[in-house]
Amino acid sequence: MCVKAKGEAEALCAQLDAEGHVDACITSDSDAFLFGAKCVIKTFQSNTREPFEYYYMSDIEAGLGLKRKHLIAISLLVGNDYDLNGVQGVGLDTALRFSQTFSEDEILNRLREIGNGDASPLRGEIRSVDDSVPSPDESSLKRKFSHCSFCGHPGSKRTHFKSSCEYCSTTMGEGCVKKSEGFKCSCSSCDMDRKEKEQKKQDNWRLKVLSKIALEPNFPNDAIIEMYLGNSHGYFTENDGPCISWGSPKTEMVVDFLAYHQLWEPSYIRRRMLPMLSTIFLREKAKDPVKSLLYGQYEFDSIDRLKIRYGHQFYVVKWKKSAPSLGCVSCTVPLEESDVQQDDVMEVDESIDPFDESDVPMIDINNGCCFLLTDENTDLVHAAFPEEVDRFLQEKELKELKRRKTGKPETAGSRGVQLNITEFYRSAKVYETEPGEILTKKTEPGEILSSQRAETSKEKRKPSSSNLPKSVRRRLLFD
Repeated sequence: MCVKAKGEAEALCAQLDAEGHVDACITSDSDAFLFGAKCVIKTFQSNTREPFEYYYMSDIEAGLGLKRKHLIAISLLVGNDYDLNGVQGVGLDTALRFSQTFSEDEILNRLREIGNGDASPLRGEIRSVDDSVPSPDESSLKRKFSHCSFCGHPGSKRTHFKSSCEYCSTTMGEGCVKKSEGFKCSCSSCDMDRKEKEQKKQDNWRLKVLSKIALEPNFPNDAIIEMYLGNSHGYFTENDGPCISWGSPKTEMVVDFLAYHQLWEPSYIRRRMLPMLSTIFLREKAKDPVKSLLYGQYEFDSIDRLKIRYGHQFYVVKWKKSAPSLGCVSCTVPLEESDVQQDDVMEVDESIDPFDESDVPMIDINNGCCFLLTDENTDLVHAAFPEEVDRFLQEKELKELKRRKTGKPETAGSRGVQLNITEFYRSAKVYETEPGEILTKKTEPGEILSSQRAETSKEKRKPSSSNLPKSVRRRLLFD
């Protein structure tokens, strides 16, 4: 399904997110929050420990106290995609502080009042200290009492030498304590004086911001405000809204489109799409157990192993074709490849190239049958195939118990086993006796391998290859 926007694409994405049709918006532009988005995914990198960089509007409200109209006001003050200038002399910090002084319901109206030159209500709220008429109680607190130059508290220095003041609270006859560097008196008179100075400072700052906003012509732009607050960014009626319902993707149409416009091979496109389709299949399988085929061609076979990558666990799931196609060729597997024992838990090197094919399904040939291997979320697989997961965990536990009972040493690649330094750095000395004959001597004394045995070990270490090339096997599985 393709939804076309009237103007900005992110505006329509934000509307779909606000109305609950989608989970998030993937965009690097923060204007999506101004259009009403609830969750924005800024970056998406699959081969990293943290694949998503996402932000929630609820976190912005809780952390900064800013809501949607506050963000619109800040964009008007500092500039946005439709008005790059904003208000001259107003930066991000100033716009943030100024917006936080108003509620969401009044911030835009206050900006309109200031822009129209009617800032008298705001100026009436800001009074200088000299214009204020204090009450009798405030007048008594406002009078600045004399303070001791030694301890800094109210009272004279001569009086404090005779006996300590009530603020120092020392023993009788010792006098007051000398004030420390940067000392500030906490008496009521000094506290009131500091509050008045801070209030005057804030009022002067707000007056400067008001004057800068008032000097800006045609501020704020109502067309920009209406566009941000609008709710009709797509080609559908505002009352009915978008008629969106999730269904199975029409993959063949995508294959035909990319094959025609991008000149990609259909097998390559299907291989790239299969991990996404397997995730959709597992979600639908958890809700509707009737569905049994992935992509209409593959069925769930088993869980191959547990895979740990970037600190997250995945199940490596084996998929097989539900029915052999006419062009299916039975592949024989060499003995060396079929007898390889894989660990139940495999850790993947995190220094992998992000541009490799680690996210595409791998092809596994076993006993003449071809399987596809995909990495799936453990919770998703358990919800779709709980019996298979229980069986895999039971078999894994039985293997562990059997290994402990037999006392079989774990392989070097097993998890939690550290190699001896002589095994990790296994060196060899080569001796040449006659032309064509090489003797290899290990680091252990008295153990010499012949050239024939060394050649055999090299053959075993050499990765085996199937009878068919990789490109042919890929076409057989995805065509």
